[in-house]
Amino acid sequence: MKSIAVRLRFLILSLILSVSLMESALAQSATSTASVGEVSLVLGRAFRIDADGKRIRVQSGTAISVLDRINTESNGHVHIRFIDDALVSVRPNSELEIVRYDFNRQNPELSTVKFNLEQGVTRSISGAAARAARERFRLNTPIAAIGVRGTDFVVSTDSVTTRALVNEGVIIMAPFSDACISDGFGPCNANALEFGSSPQIATLDGSTPLPRLLPAQTVRNPDMMQQEVQQAIAAVQEPASLAVATATESSAQETGNQVILEGVTNRTVTTDAEVAVEAALAPPDFTPALSLSLADVQSRQLVWGRYAANGLAHEPLTLPYDEARADREVTVGNLQYGLFRTEDGPKRVADNLGVVGFQLNSAQAVYNSATGIVAMQVNGGTLDIDFQRKVFNTALQMSHDLTGQVDFSASGKFFDGGYFRAIEETQRIAGAVSLDGAEAGYLFERRLENGEVSGLTLWGTPPQE
Repeated sequence: MKSIAVRLRFLILSLILSVSLMESALAQSATSTASVGEVSLVLGRAFRIDADGKRIRVQSGTAISVLDRINTESNGHVHIRFIDDALVSVRPNSELEIVRYDFNRQNPELSTVKFNLEQGVTRSISGAAARAARERFRLNTPIAAIGVRGTDFVVSTDSVTTRALVNEGVIIMAPFSDACISDGFGPCNANALEFGSSPQIATLDGSTPLPRLLPAQTVRNPDMMQQEVQQAIAAVQEPASLAVATATESSAQETGNQVILEGVTNRTVTTDAEVAVEAALAPPDFTPALSLSLADVQSRQLVWGRYAANGLAHEPLTLPYDEARADREVTVGNLQYGLFRTEDGPKRVADNLGVVGFQLNSAQAVYNSATGIVAMQVNGGTLDIDFQRKVFNTALQMSHDLTGQVDFSASGKFFDGGYFRAIEETQRIAGAVSLDGAEAGYLFERRLENGEVSGLTLWGTPPQE
């Protein structure tokens, strides 16, 4: 009789445990399929890969769930707005997994958020969950854990290096170890580096076991590296055989641009192919080869005008004042240049804009020192404007034999009327956008140790597929 009672109790406990496990599994399944955000902007080609491996092309309005991975191609750029108003930008050639997104509306401090950036570049602007539950936010890369103190930051990673730039707030970066496991949540304290907004970049790689801070000038822009890789692939495809090009592209996607060079040269392709690769990997220059004419800018809403009567060789981006101001109004400028904008009606920027990632169209820059003025190459840049939060962030890469590589970066406020600016002790920037938010331009100045770098830029938005 006693044996029967024991068996009954065992069966009852087993049944209770089974029901509990089933409820947990169902809850987890429901959580993974429920929408936690949606795509607010897509440029180029990007895909959503769900927990079952189903791959679909994303578009504005595509729902995002836990365990989804966002994959962007070389021209892809995705913005995701989450249910707590967090914003995540996934740049080209990137893959981001939404590991967990539990937002507790009644008690935001009980929320949990976790991302996994497998490769590429992402920008994260904290929402209510991360701001209230800072100890339960985590962004993993292949080698590092990143926690926040309520912030806006950019991370670039591959399998061996992770770099981070803070626009606002504070982040904590730590390498994985026995005291900092990838399955954990929140920031790690062991071997961690905590830092906030500054002109420095945190980096972690195989050369050092601990994160360290580097001046921004010594770090190459990760987006530019990815663009150069794609250009090299395209350059090789013409002279090399299709089989070689396909194998090279596949290897490049796995391990980066080093494989492109090895994959091509090891297969003894023609000298033309090798020259093409070298040319493709040379940094581009966004400075116009010839001075712009009025015909070149007829379709543009923003143009640069110069107040001097005659343009100089290093001013190819500017028009004479009378041409620039025709049917346009000046927005920002200095004693030399003005940015003129087409304006029909009130000076009001479209109110349906979120975060816009602009593409550099053209630029000019000079280095002014005691030995004279020389024109620099402008090799690339980024400009992001959050029209809702009224902030901007930008970076430019320039070079010259006298200066080496020079990086300019700035962030600041965006004002009504379509203007933005930031003034610091050693640099300043002033710019404006077209009233439809499709174009932007700014002037910049930055003091160096032995001179000054200054210039003008024009930006547009890539065509949406």
